[in-house]
Amino acid sequence: MAATDEAQPQYKIDYREIQPFGTLKELPLGLSDNARKQSVSILNQVLADTMMLRDLYKKHHWQMSGATFYQLHLLLDTHYDKQAELVDMVAERIQALGGISIATPHDVAEMTRIQRPPKGREDVPTMLARLLEAHRVVLEQAHEGAKAADESGDDGTNDLLVSDIIRSNEPQVWFIGEHLAATALQRAD
Repeated sequence: MAATDEAQPQYKIDYREIQPFGTLKELPLGLSDNARKQSVSILNQVLADTMMLRDLYKKHHWQMSGATFYQLHLLLDTHYDKQAELVDMVAERIQALGGISIATPHDVAEMTRIQRPPKGREDVPTMLARLLEAHRVVLEQAHEGAKAADESGDDGTNDLLVSDIIRSNEPQVWFIGEHLAATALQRAD
C-alpha cells in the first residue's frame, strides 16, 4: 500500500520559469538567430495589438446599441472570432520560431499601440471608428513586418502576416467602414 495518495495533485510547488521572455530556443529552422529574433519581436507587437483589437470587438459587441444593434452585434462577434483565431496563429508562430509569445492582459496593456477605450459605452460611430483605427495599427505593423521578414528570409512569418493578418483585417475594415457611410437608415420620401 502506498504511503501517500498518488491521486492527490501536488499543487504546492515552487514556480519556476524555464525560458525567459526575449530569448530564443535553438531550433533547426534554417533561419539565422537575428531573423528569428526580429520576427519574434515583430510578431509579439502584432500579437499585442491583435489581442487588443479582438477584445475591442467583444467590448463593442456587448455595448452595441441603436437601430442597427442586431446586425452589428452579430458582425462584431464574427470579427471577434476571426481575431481570436489570428491571435492563436501569431502566438504559435512565435513559439515555433523558438521565442516566447506574450499571453496575459497586463502584457497586452503594456505593449499595445492601440488607444485604450473608456470603460463606459460609446456611441456607434465612435465604437466603429475606434475599431477602424485599431485595424490601421495592426495593418501598418503587418505590412512593415512582412517586408522585414521577407528581407531576412523568414518566409513563414511573411506568409502569416500577408496571407492571414493582412488578408483577414482588410475585409474587416471594409465591413466596418461601410457602416460609417453617411446614408439614411430609412428614406424620407
